[in-house]
This record gives sequence, structure tokens and C-alpha cells, in this order.
Amino acid sequence: MSTQPATEDVVDRLFRREAGRAVASLIRVTGDFDLAEEAVQEAFVIALQRWQREGVPENPGAWITVTARNRAIDRIRRETAGRAKAEQLAGLERLPEDPMPEIVDDRLRLIFTCCHPALPSESRVALTLRTVGGLTSRQIARAFLVSEPTIQQRLVRAKRKIRGAGIPYRIPPRELLPERLDGVLSVVYLIFNEGYASLEGELISTELCDEAIWLARTMAGLMPDQAEVDGLLALMLLHHARSAARIDAGGDLVLLEDQDRSLWDHDMIDEGLAVLDRAMALGTPGPYQVQAAIAALHAGAPRPEDTDWPQIAALYSRLLELQPTPVVALNQAVAIAMADGPDAGLARMEPLAGELDSYHLFHSARAELLRRAGRPGEAVASFERALTLATNPTQRAFLEQRLAAVRDTA
Repeated sequence: MSTQPATEDVVDRLFRREAGRAVASLIRVTGDFDLAEEAVQEAFVIALQRWQREGVPENPGAWITVTARNRAIDRIRRETAGRAKAEQLAGLERLPEDPMPEIVDDRLRLIFTCCHPALPSESRVALTLRTVGGLTSRQIARAFLVSEPTIQQRLVRAKRKIRGAGIPYRIPPRELLPERLDGVLSVVYLIFNEGYASLEGELISTELCDEAIWLARTMAGLMPDQAEVDGLLALMLLHHARSAARIDAGGDLVLLEDQDRSLWDHDMIDEGLAVLDRAMALGTPGPYQVQAAIAALHAGAPRPEDTDWPQIAALYSRLLELQPTPVVALNQAVAIAMADGPDAGLARMEPLAGELDSYHLFHSARAELLRRAGRPGEAVASFERALTLATNPTQRAFLEQRLAAVRDTA
């Protein structure tokens, strides 16, 4: 056992990294989503209590999975006996003391189960984020821009559908992989996004970003002829390469234009560019490839002023054709502002106010353009609205600094 003190922060970081893996292992042997999630949550409660006294074990992930297994065994033994319960119990008792070698396949099986075409698309993504990514209902609700009760209802219905329809827990045959692709890629990207800009705690969760990249690499191996798999992998690599420059030594957020580009991981950038080239060579362009091309233009600019904003704006126009969503339109407006001035960007942004009123990045982006357009009073109001919506401490601290600065000029 290590002597490192077990704190809530340690357990929280471990939960984000290990919860999905442990849940996947238990679902494989029990077929019961609720049992698996509850057992894993109980294991983390036990960990928080025990590790404060005894220290964190050398292999905390395996400790969590084995403890969750034991909790699940206890729960099943307390319930009414029957053939199904006996089979669950036997499967749990066969789960090895070190389950890690089997977890890779468990996670892939779980992703494909959650992304079965019998489930509504929004339920597929929500369930996979919950079970594989370990995200809370609140985090998933933010990703979908909907309420938390709505997400909880989707999760309940999805689990009921899997149980009632007898959806198999497996990686499907190769000929069935394409019909699951969109849902799986959406899940992987949302897991990455939560790691890239977390709702709570530390802004960046390297574990979640690495997990999403690993999943994309695995998918690329399963489906080497699918350009959008490589497109997503390239996109995540190009974004993740900037992680070391996104937070300064004081823990403050650093905007892309202010980042020290020498801190970027240029080997990762080179890999992302090579993967993007491989995707584009297949001749089937899609939204992830377009986004990766935008990220590549940022990565290829030695200085902020060298960024090809007109080309980025053009790529966002193409992306908007492929994905006509308000968030894409917001990003297009920002790119137009950088290419043609803040007033041009604001003209594109204002019609989005109704759809994105609960999205803090809309208000912070609008505030920044208003500041640049010499309208500090309106910028103050937009920064204040963004602050009421932002939940991550690092993002809130950044907005507070921006708000204080623009108030001085109002």
C-alpha cells in the first residue's frame, strides 16, 4: 500500500478514470446495468472511507473492480433465489482478482451494446457516456444542452429497452459495424470533450482525453476503411496536443491566441496531421474530418497572427452544411469575426441567442466580440450572463477576470 493520503480529490480523479471500466466488467458477467452502477458507486464510497485510513492501494483500479464485484455478490445473495440470479452469482465469482486484461474487450462490448440501433440515438449516446465514460447525469445534460431530468429519463428508458429486447452484450460482426458507427463516434467525442473542458473540478481531465483517443484508435483498427474514424482520431490528437499550454503556472485558463506554442506537443500534432491525411485520402469527407482540418490550420500557424481565419471560416461554412447546429453556427460566427471584424461576427451571432441562451460559451464569445467592437457596457452584461451559467472553477475565474477588465473601460 502507498502512503499517499486518500482524499476526496484522489477518489474523484480515480472515479473519472476507472468507473466506466469497472461498470463494463460487471455488466459483462451480470447483464444488469443498474446492479453494476450501484455496486461501483458503493465501491467508491468504501474506497473514500478506507483509503483515508489505510492509504491508496498499488492497483486502485483493480481494487475498485474487485470491491464492486463483492458488493454485487452481496446484493444478489440478499435477493430472491432463482436461475438468473444463480447465473449472475456464478459469473461474478469467476471474475478474476486482477480483471484488467479483460477490461479492453469489456468496454468495447459495452459501447456497442449501448449504441445498438434499436435504441433512440440520443439514448445511445447518453447511456454510453454514463456507463463507459463515467459521466454524471449533470455532465451529460450539459453535453446535450438539455435538463438533467430529461437525461435521467433517457437513461431509464434505454436500460429498460436493452433488458426487454434482449440486446446482446457483444462486439457485433464486421458487417454490422457501420450501422453503429455514428453513435459510437459521438460517444467517443463527447467523452473527449468532457475531458477537454470538464464541467466540474479540474478543467482538463487527461485520463478522459486519453481514454477517448484510445477508443478511437481501437475503432480505427476495427474499421480501417472508415474515414470518419480517422477524422475523429485526428481531431482529438490535434486538440489534445495543446493541453499543456491551456492552463498557466497559476492555474488560469489561457486562450488559444495567448498560448505558448512551444508547449504544444508537436509529435502529437504530426501524428494528427498524418491521420487526417489518411482519412482524406479515402475520399469520403465528413464532419469530423472538417473539424480536424480546422484544428490543423490552428496547429500549423507559428504565431496567432499567422492563422488563416478566412479558410477556417470557409471550413465552418462547410461544417454547418454537414451539421446544421447552433453550436457550429456559433463557431462559424467567431471565425468570421476573426476574419472580417467583430461586427461581422456579431451579426451572425445574434440570431442564435434564443437557442443558445443557456450555453455559457455563447455569452462569453458574444461578450468578447462586444468588447472588441467598443461596446463595453453590453460586454459587461454578456460576461455576467456567462458567469451565471459557467460551472467549472477555472472557467469562472477566467470570466471574472475578463469581466473586471471590461468594467474598468465601461
